[in-house]
Amino acid sequence: MDFIRVTKRDDLPRKKEIIITALAVVLSIVFAGIILLIFGLNPFNIFKEIVLGSVGTSLRIKQTIIKAIPLIIASMGIIVAFKMKFWNIGGEGQITMGALGAGWVALNLGESVPQPVMILLMVIAAAICGGIWAFIPAIFKAKLGTNETIFTLMMNYVAIKFVTYLQYGPWMDPAANGFPKIATFSSNAVLPSLGGVHIGWIFALIATAFVYFFINHTKVGYEITVVGESVETARYAGMNISKVIVIAMLVSGGLCGIVGMVQASAIEKTLVAAIANNYGFTAIITAWLSKLHAGYALLVCVVFAMLIQGGEYIQIALGIPSAVSDIVQGLVLFFVLGSEFFMRYRVRFGRASKEVA
Repeated sequence: MDFIRVTKRDDLPRKKEIIITALAVVLSIVFAGIILLIFGLNPFNIFKEIVLGSVGTSLRIKQTIIKAIPLIIASMGIIVAFKMKFWNIGGEGQITMGALGAGWVALNLGESVPQPVMILLMVIAAAICGGIWAFIPAIFKAKLGTNETIFTLMMNYVAIKFVTYLQYGPWMDPAANGFPKIATFSSNAVLPSLGGVHIGWIFALIATAFVYFFINHTKVGYEITVVGESVETARYAGMNISKVIVIAMLVSGGLCGIVGMVQASAIEKTLVAAIANNYGFTAIITAWLSKLHAGYALLVCVVFAMLIQGGEYIQIALGIPSAVSDIVQGLVLFFVLGSEFFMRYRVRFGRASKEVA
């Protein structure tokens, strides 16, 4: 007899799902425009400058790609964990520890090592360190049932403070005259460029293909999906839940660790405490917006990279705070996540007709 009735949908056609998502994105842009108007800004001009600032010239396109690379790889790592309903909020820490592993290799092996070997060893070290940092909360979750959200979040700050300690202490470059800086990597530890952009974009494409295949075409990927949908079903089917949790987080942390290697080698060319640059947190948004699908995540990350690059451009060119692009990002997330409700439930207005026994 209620005026508003909410009923669970049995199944939603793919076409309607796409329409609802597209409508959510359109509404987010409309509401972002309204907020900009309230602030006295011209939304049409702002949106145009964000697009021009991200793809207006070849240099801007390259900068957008450079920002998309770490976001894509980190998103792939987050997708693996989220697919299992393991809320890995520790991407920042795993990226930082991956950079630390890569930095250790770069600073200790020297210039005599051939560049391909050095890069390979840095990638392996980064994946191992990122995987270990993800393994710690995974094993606690598997054996003790701890809250992975808080655990992984707190480990971000442990990783950042640890690298800060190294930067100001044992690893500080003696040649920096007391400035808290770790030595710059030698040339053989720097990612080479291909097509005007460092080869991290190849890593991003490989990571996307790997996660798609891993989730959809491997036994472990199938088990991760089943555990995410229903732990009881997975247990009834005889799956080792603890093993699945640990494997998924090793893969998730390993991919995030590779992001640290890319950023340390290609962007900073050294190790700094702020190496993650919020990519671990932003990847959570892009993973959700892509509905945990690797192919969609690739496109979503490029769009978000455009917003990041465009936000930096309007800050410099127009003197407008880059937080404007954050408003757009936040509203897109709010509306798309809100649309999930309408995909799962049907909302009807009016009084329900009397049921006849």
